[in-house]
Amino acid sequence: MAALRQLCRDLPPPDMGADAAITGHDSQLTKPPGSLGRLEELARWAGQWQHTDRPRAERVDIIVFAGNHGVTAQGVTPWPVDVTRQMVANFRNGGAAINQIARVSGACLHVVEVEDLRPTADMTHAPAMDEATFLRALAAGMRAVRPDTDLLCLGEMGIGNTTPAAALCAALFGGGGAKWAGRGTGLDDAGVRHKAAVIDRALHHHGMHLTDPLAIARCLGGHELAAIMGAVIAARYGNIPVLLDGFICTAAASPLALLHPHGLAHTRLSHCSAEGGHAHLAAALGLSPLLELGLRLGEGSGAGLAIPLVRSAIACLCGMATFAQARVSEKA
Repeated sequence: MAALRQLCRDLPPPDMGADAAITGHDSQLTKPPGSLGRLEELARWAGQWQHTDRPRAERVDIIVFAGNHGVTAQGVTPWPVDVTRQMVANFRNGGAAINQIARVSGACLHVVEVEDLRPTADMTHAPAMDEATFLRALAAGMRAVRPDTDLLCLGEMGIGNTTPAAALCAALFGGGGAKWAGRGTGLDDAGVRHKAAVIDRALHHHGMHLTDPLAIARCLGGHELAAIMGAVIAARYGNIPVLLDGFICTAAASPLALLHPHGLAHTRLSHCSAEGGHAHLAAALGLSPLLELGLRLGEGSGAGLAIPLVRSAIACLCGMATFAQARVSEKA
């Protein structure tokens, strides 16, 4: 855990030389300055973290991490835990939404069953993971990141995982279960109130450990959430920009923002989920979503949908003519 903490504190910075070169080149392209809005920022972001003034988005990976949760024993979801394994099979057979999104986005989809889908402990009674399991899950996420990736998209699958995600947010940013609990995969109002109460019980049980972001991730998180955090760390050290998906994915990465002042600078938030707590979390992290589509599926679906935005940003930077090349008169 000490080595992990140091790894998180020593995260490498962006390449501001690449940023300056991109900014200079962009100013010469055949368009009014700033007219491509956030696309211009996306191109600079990709170059900063790839350490080049000619960023690429050819090798794009979507990784979906799957895990199960002991807290489902508290009745926080109407779905049976067997659905996690069944959906993993659906991913592998090409039948899920993310398969279609990955295909049309030109991305490679990878599915990782973290800890062989063994459930975590029930976080209302015990830490979700002991230290060895937490580190093992995090390492699985780190290993899943291929070093030749240009852009990494992260997603998850795990019945009941909006509950640990909400608990993580409550412990990291305050507000209790009522602020962070949402409908997940179909809870009614009474179900949301029950879910909030379960989160509050978990917070009370682990109260003495909730001052440390890594302890919060271990006690209240999940195997797939730890793996997502590991993948985000590996991407930072591998000079790979990251698109985060929805509420669970963003919650999984959020301890890094408290361990390092710029811990999530190499990430962008693909969309804001319809899950209640995601807008609160995005605001707490200072992340502005690229898309607003009312999604609440998970699976990396929002991240996959944002791939063409990044590709378009890079294509405009690298493919547009300059005023001199096109023989277009510049502004007086």
